[in-house]
Amino acid sequence: MFKNHQEVQEFCKNNEIEFIDFKLLDLAGRWHHLTITPRRFTNETIDFGIGFDGSSYGFLSVEKSDMVFKPDLGAYFIDPFNEAKTLVFMTRLYKVGETHTRFESDPRYICEKIDAYMKEEGFADQVLLGPEFEYYTFDSCHFQMEPQATGYQIDTVQATWNSNRPENNNGFIVSHKGGYHVDRPKDVNFDMRNEMVRILESLNVPVKYHHPEVGGPGQQEIELDFAGPVEMGDRSMLVKYVIKNTAQLYDRTATFMPKPIFGEAGNGMHVHMQLLEKGANLFYEKGGYSDMSQTGLYAIGGILKHAASVMAFTNPSTNSFKRLIPGYEAPVSICFGTANRSSVIRIPGYATQPMRKRFEFRPADATANPYLAFSALMMAMFDGIKNKIDPISLNYGPFDVNIFKLTEDERNQIRSLPKNLFEVVEALKIDQAYLLEGGVFTKEILKDQMDYLLKEAISESIMPSAREYKMYYDL
Repeated sequence: MFKNHQEVQEFCKNNEIEFIDFKLLDLAGRWHHLTITPRRFTNETIDFGIGFDGSSYGFLSVEKSDMVFKPDLGAYFIDPFNEAKTLVFMTRLYKVGETHTRFESDPRYICEKIDAYMKEEGFADQVLLGPEFEYYTFDSCHFQMEPQATGYQIDTVQATWNSNRPENNNGFIVSHKGGYHVDRPKDVNFDMRNEMVRILESLNVPVKYHHPEVGGPGQQEIELDFAGPVEMGDRSMLVKYVIKNTAQLYDRTATFMPKPIFGEAGNGMHVHMQLLEKGANLFYEKGGYSDMSQTGLYAIGGILKHAASVMAFTNPSTNSFKRLIPGYEAPVSICFGTANRSSVIRIPGYATQPMRKRFEFRPADATANPYLAFSALMMAMFDGIKNKIDPISLNYGPFDVNIFKLTEDERNQIRSLPKNLFEVVEALKIDQAYLLEGGVFTKEILKDQMDYLLKEAISESIMPSAREYKMYYDL
């Protein structure tokens, strides 16, 4: 961690840094950036920050849009993709005043607040999060959205629809839903994925493993080692940045869209969760269900109780709900079980050692702002522990059967996740008190999120689709 601007200047000089870049995050979870030369990085940069237009990020209204950002001197990296050697800082957002104050809706600040709230309330002294990032890489992607024409087209050489293509085809096609762990020569993305992981490790983003995923036309997964909420938020942004930019270097394109291809497996961002106190895993207790402690079960109960409103942050796109349908390893039933990929919460069956005991929230996807998604999950978990929300007594499980193979009557006994953003917004309207505990989330950011989701839902619902032309044009 840098202590002052002199150390930053010295680092730039010793490492031949030509530019300093600042990453700013909007509510939707997209990075923006602003760049200066090292000589412009002064004590004022640290103390007073750099001004920007907050309305362009969706934070403030146009007439009161001035904000400043300050570099986080403990969160930086050297960009591996720029021609000019560039030092990059994560940032903290501030409201303008006589003395600048932290902007309450800054997603990184929310993660900072929840870490403090966890310790103040005595839930644990450490939370560990471990997301899995699923994504597709394609050779090309074209889309159009105009009043007179809408549509998209993607292509990749390994897809079954190219099995009869004479050029660049050696017969090693990955079958429909048949991509899980395929080996070379079918795994045409192996070298590219290795390069992604090499870059991530060089940026201090430890990777657990990587592999091809179920989706035949180029689905893959990179899973990270565990870290706390702010650090994992930063790592998550870096994962998306590295995957997308590395794909560009290979003349390919990468997407984290939850459902980019009809009929194929969708992209999730499963989130593994643990709580520790003085190094001991609070989720382990020998003899409990799946050796899960009562604290762990309460944590599960909190997330399942609040699952619908949590999805305002873990699944904030209309495309999210095209993934959450039966038959594609994506959960739709609000329940839990061991090794059960059809449930909202899965306790990994292979994690039997005391320090590995954890659970996994499966509905989330990477259209989420990771800082907000992790914070919402943690607040639901803490509410479960605080109020002793027992998932077993509330009939959330355990279900150690494939939910999709139950009869319709049996499935109807289990509450389902929302089916669209309209339902998510309604859920957040009536279930938000747990998010406001400790001042972690604010009413302003909840309103902003609901407004954003409602706008997305309405925009999607009024747009004619190709399927509607096929079904209704001749009626």
